Amino acid sequence: MSAEQSKRTYLISGASRGIGRSISERLLAEGCRVIGLARRFDSLFTAHPHFEPVAIDLSQLDALPQRLSALSRQLTALDGVICSAGYGRFGSLEQFSAMQIRALVDLNLTSQILLSREFLPHLKRQKQGDLIFIGSEAALSGGRNGAAYCASKFGLRGFAQSLREECAASGVRVGIINPGMVATEFFDDLDFRPGKSPDQHLTPGDVADAVSLMLNTRQGTVIDEINLSPQKRVIEFGKPNIGPRTEG
Repeated sequence: MSAEQSKRTYLISGASRGIGRSISERLLAEGCRVIGLARRFDSLFTAHPHFEPVAIDLSQLDALPQRLSALSRQLTALDGVICSAGYGRFGSLEQFSAMQIRALVDLNLTSQILLSREFLPHLKRQKQGDLIFIGSEAALSGGRNGAAYCASKFGLRGFAQSLREECAASGVRVGIINPGMVATEFFDDLDFRPGKSPDQHLTPGDVADAVSLMLNTRQGTVIDEINLSPQKRVIEFGKPNIGPRTEG
């Protein structure tokens, strides 16, 4: 990373756990300032002098526009936004309640749209910046028991592609990363997970590598989309034996 890049400030949603946390730690290690959005944070993470935690529940859509507007007024310098918040719920469509469908789409798609809407004008005014979405392999092909989840991720991918075209003339770079199964807390409440072998799952660091690649690409070039997957596709079924969780 260049000295210029190390002085930059990035806003990251879902920053306290999993992929979002790994991205935050990578950028902090590279000398960047990180504004992290999440519901809660642990003290070890927030102790970093260049990390600023912002406690916010992105699923509360009624209050979200006002919260984001207040935050944008406080941030006088912002070089990019990385949208990493999201969660998964799987099953036959008829097993979902209307509220469960709404909650899934609200967090995985609508909150990302609102977050982008708030901070994109700032990036356009300064005629440069990065907007990166963490999508999913579920945005590439529909799968059994994933109708609602795939719909939210297909929507996010289409949103990113549209913004890519919309922002080209403004100097703002827009991209999306679609990882396959990443070994994180994402699977703690699910009855399946990737295989344990290193070639059977991705790590959060793999996704952070892809984010770093996008951010460090020469100005004037854009990596529109990166699809990541483990070398072998192995899925294990059954409820995991989960010890005490560390909340992010």
